[in-house]
This record gives sequence, C-alpha cells and structure tokens, in this order.
Amino acid sequence: MRDDPTPPPALARTSAARIAVNVDGVAHLDEVEPRLLLVHYLRDRLGRTGTPIGCDTGNCGACTVDLDGMSVKSCQVLAVQADGRRVTTIQGLAGPDGAWHPLQRAFHEQHALQCGYCTPGMIMAARDLLKDNPDPTPEEVRDALEGNLCRCTGYQNIVRAVLAAAAELRREGAPEPRGKAAGAPRASGQEAPA
Repeated sequence: MRDDPTPPPALARTSAARIAVNVDGVAHLDEVEPRLLLVHYLRDRLGRTGTPIGCDTGNCGACTVDLDGMSVKSCQVLAVQADGRRVTTIQGLAGPDGAWHPLQRAFHEQHALQCGYCTPGMIMAARDLLKDNPDPTPEEVRDALEGNLCRCTGYQNIVRAVLAAAAELRREGAPEPRGKAAGAPRASGQEAPA
C-alpha cells in the first residue's frame, strides 16, 4: 500500500485547456478539460441544447453539427479540437430575424419528423449534402443520410423534405442564412453581445 496520497499519473486530473471557438456566429473563450466532448461543451457550457446526445458512440448521428463547413458527429469530436474553428448547430441555422432555414421549414411542412430526436442531426447532415450537391436524387439523399438513424419515420418524408428544401434553395439562388454576426470573444463560455 502506498503512503503517498497523490494519485498515480494515469489517475491524476488533467489540466484545463484554453479554447477560442465560434458557435452559431458568437465567439467564445473558455477553459475545458481536454477530454470533454464537443456535444457536452455545446449543451452544458453554451446551452445549445438543440444538439441532442443520442447514442454517445457515433452511431446515430443525432448530435451532428457543422464544423468549419463539414458535418461531424459532435460526440466524436473533443471540444479542444474545435479550438480556432467555427461550429454551427441546428440553432444557428435560423436567420437573424428568426426565420427558419429552408431545411427546417421543409422538415416541418413535409412531416419529416415524429419524436424529433434525430431531426437536428438529419438537418445538419442534409445541409452538408446540399452545399456540395444542390440537386440530389432521392438515392443521393439516402446515401448522404446513411449515418443518421431514425427509429420513427421510415425516412420517406425525410427524403421528401430534403428534396423540397433543395428545390427552394435553388429557386432562391442566394447563400443560405448564417445566423448572427460574430462578436468579440468573452471568457468563461459567455456569449459576446450580438
């Protein structure tokens, strides 16, 4: 038995890491544990609870967010990996006036949700698809959403919603809404004034 009360190095608490991250157009400065997952940082520190925790293993896709223009499962990314980067959550898709993004509107109008738990991840993954392929086929939509699971809908209305949003975005011909403008970073996870 050891007389030294100091825990072994493997059990010692890790020191905090300083991160600067832009979430939904708002700059944040924060200190986080190096092992903190991005999904927990978004929900617990920043209150971005629109990003659900589904399986916590990367299998369901419910926690999908946009990280520097690419959809990622936020339960598979450490908060420190978002340092110096831009994150967009489902809550950041609405326009500055609160108007829904065409994907959000299409999911509502096409009845593409039931319990709604998978919906944020589905929308974020579909957004990634439409940035690269503004006119997908139903098969391309299914392929793009393959990593996002829904246990309620049967996917038919989800595919219809993505295709409807794609058509609306093509008609608009304008860049999609980006949310609030970035402000000066604030410490301790506090948002900068808009």
